[in-house]
Amino acid sequence: MTTTTTTPRGATGSVALRDVTKVYGQGEHAVLALDGVSLDVAPGEFVCLVGASGCGKSTLLNLVAGLDRPSGGWIELGDVNPGLMFQEPALFPWLTVEANVDVPLKLRGLPRDERRARVAELLRTVHLADFGRRRPHQLSGGMRQRVALARTLALDTSVLLMDEPFGALDAMTRDILHDELERIWSERQLTVLFVTHNVREAARLADRIILLSSRPGRVIWSTRVDVPRPRRIDSPEVATIAAEVTDRLRTEVGRHGQ
Repeated sequence: MTTTTTTPRGATGSVALRDVTKVYGQGEHAVLALDGVSLDVAPGEFVCLVGASGCGKSTLLNLVAGLDRPSGGWIELGDVNPGLMFQEPALFPWLTVEANVDVPLKLRGLPRDERRARVAELLRTVHLADFGRRRPHQLSGGMRQRVALARTLALDTSVLLMDEPFGALDAMTRDILHDELERIWSERQLTVLFVTHNVREAARLADRIILLSSRPGRVIWSTRVDVPRPRRIDSPEVATIAAEVTDRLRTEVGRHGQ
């Protein structure tokens, strides 16, 4: 097994994994979640990870985020601390929208006036400038996810990790947030590693789609999405890419079932 290290050698905004393995438990009860995963995400690239439930997509994202340590291999992020966004917005219900976005700025030690200006800028970025005094329960699900995105952007990182952030939303809201995310990704030149079960969502958003095998997770296929932007999720070009990914995913699920 290789030595686990995280090194600062890569370019800012790049993500690299080499032979990353993750084992949960020990002995006969050990579960191999990831097995020798190697992949590179270039600065400014939007990569979507797809695969069957339990294949290790979220585990991989947690390792990149530093929430857990790999059992073997190494992960390289340059000198970047990535931002992580989950399916649930996880906002503080007793705080206003402005105060929720302000939390990471406080933790960074920014002065109050600078924080106030930065919060206002971030809320404009996610088109919530008029909702700063509201509390989370007064917002729709899509608006709460916009607040969560603004709070993640407050970390001022160039690498954004997203674990099915739109999975619980209705189709129309999800489509609107696809547009918003693509706009922010392009404007800020972010590097995005995005986990999803929705192959159409992957084809709609990604520069490249990576398919993980059923447990243990391994990279078994990847494809570039050479469809011009802006894209529509219901376009024939996106549907063609999604159909190819679906066919490969079905083959992998069937192989694992046998």
